[in-house]
Amino acid sequence: EKLRKKFPGTPEHVANFMLFVAEEVRTILAALGYRSLDEIIGRGDLLRPRGNSDVRTNVPQPAVVSGMGTKQEPLGGPKRLAKTASVDLSAFYTDSPPEEADRADWVGVTRNAPAHANGPVLDDDILQQPEIRQLLEQNSGVIEKQLAICNTDRSVGGRIAGVIARKHGNYGFHGKLNLTFSGSTGQSFGVWNIQGVNLRVIGECNDYVGKGMCGGTIVVSPHSDSTFKAEENVIAGNTCLYGATGGEVYLSGRAGERFGVRNAGCHAVIEGAGDHLGEYMTNGIVVSLGRIGRNVGAGMSGGLIYVYDPEDQGLLMNELNAKNLFRVTSAAGEQQLRGLIESHQQQTGSVLASTILRDWSTAVGKFWQVAPVSEQSRAEVSSFADGESPAAATEQQQPAVVAAARRPPRSGSPGPESG
Repeated sequence: EKLRKKFPGTPEHVANFMLFVAEEVRTILAALGYRSLDEIIGRGDLLRPRGNSDVRTNVPQPAVVSGMGTKQEPLGGPKRLAKTASVDLSAFYTDSPPEEADRADWVGVTRNAPAHANGPVLDDDILQQPEIRQLLEQNSGVIEKQLAICNTDRSVGGRIAGVIARKHGNYGFHGKLNLTFSGSTGQSFGVWNIQGVNLRVIGECNDYVGKGMCGGTIVVSPHSDSTFKAEENVIAGNTCLYGATGGEVYLSGRAGERFGVRNAGCHAVIEGAGDHLGEYMTNGIVVSLGRIGRNVGAGMSGGLIYVYDPEDQGLLMNELNAKNLFRVTSAAGEQQLRGLIESHQQQTGSVLASTILRDWSTAVGKFWQVAPVSEQSRAEVSSFADGESPAAATEQQQPAVVAAARRPPRSGSPGPESG
């Protein structure tokens, strides 16, 4: 209720806003000479680039007022912006309308078709296999399959998780479904992954890996004949583990930006990431064995992040968040960190993980631990001397981190305080 007082708006205000939007749409349609959106959907001939001499208005203007010559090239030339100067949109503008029969068919039939009417997807093929159907029915046993995958196979694993959850709930499946995919996955690989489902990719993944997962494991590693160093190359896209509540993820390579955003319970090991690692985390553990970008742990209220920093460069983060950084000094924290790295090495064969474990007594001192206030009483967080406050210990441990937080950002990027 205290939060509601900060927002004086009401549902009626939203409804009123939508009425104004509808009225504005009607005005624009009338100015164009049409009565409904159905009459203009697909009409590329009604589009034109905005000209430099156009009157700034939401209502379409007559050609005389707008300085319109042809639909391809307005008088005075098209409006140019620096960020779109190299983009050619001429293919969008035509002088002749589309075939009305084709347009009407799309508007009346295709657009209103049921959801997921894009034909069978990879999950359907997997679920139709007799041995897998038997596994799900009996709720016991182990099935292993190897399959090819490509980047048009999106949300692989989502329907499998849904079928299992309907039959057995989120945590009632006692079988083992081990699926190994070879290739490049589409977006949202392993979405909503569930207990008992173990997904492995030999190749690379797109954005949103493990989104909303609550159990099982996801392992991604490059092909065995790859000649590049895994820890220096990206193997998964942005925004992985969004809203995940459980399970484990091991990536033998770097991830994109916002890895672990809103992570609420998943344990993950990666070999580097872009900006905003662990953004808005509320639970779970993320271990990065490689370099990461700026703004670490922004808005993080729970969970732990471990970052390997062998060159002691510090972390780029907001100075207030820097107060929540520690070295790994407790036995419980060291045990937790080592256990995850060992699992990562076993699952992926990571060369980087093997190197760290080979000289563990030295390597453990080069890890940073991000622990928000809510986690600082955990045994895994730095152990404090008798009578010493967490704040005092933090000040002694992190001078390099605060200095790093004040370093200027990369060219063209906002400062570390943003986000």
